[in-house]
Amino acid sequence: MTEYVEPLRDHATKIQSAKPESPRSILLVEDHQDTAAVLSRALRRKGFRVSTANTVAAAAKLFESERFDLLISDIGLPDGSGIDLLTRMNLVRRIPAIALSGYGMERDLAKSRAAGFIEHLIKPVNWDALCKSIERALAGGG
Repeated sequence: MTEYVEPLRDHATKIQSAKPESPRSILLVEDHQDTAAVLSRALRRKGFRVSTANTVAAAAKLFESERFDLLISDIGLPDGSGIDLLTRMNLVRRIPAIALSGYGMERDLAKSRAAGFIEHLIKPVNWDALCKSIERALAGGG
């Protein structure tokens, strides 16, 4: 009498049937409508889930209702600053953050770092530099 032995499952089949990772989520805060639209579209093409806000108040409301992996924020906003926003957010939950600004003097960079921004990129933002900053931020580096 022969004993039936179930064949081992192919490893590739397991990998193919595994659920893909959900996309990383970015909160993009930018008050210049065209800049927000271009960055948002480019980030989505890279596979990120992107929510946008154009004020500190709108960004704080989104942050309270959704879970984000990364904040990318303009420093100068109509109702405050990206620094105000990050300070407020970190009271709820720490989040890696990248600052965007038209100002890049050493004191501007120091203020951003002191507030908790991992990086401070100067506008107009270089796309490759932003992508590298996002990779470092999401990997936990600074």
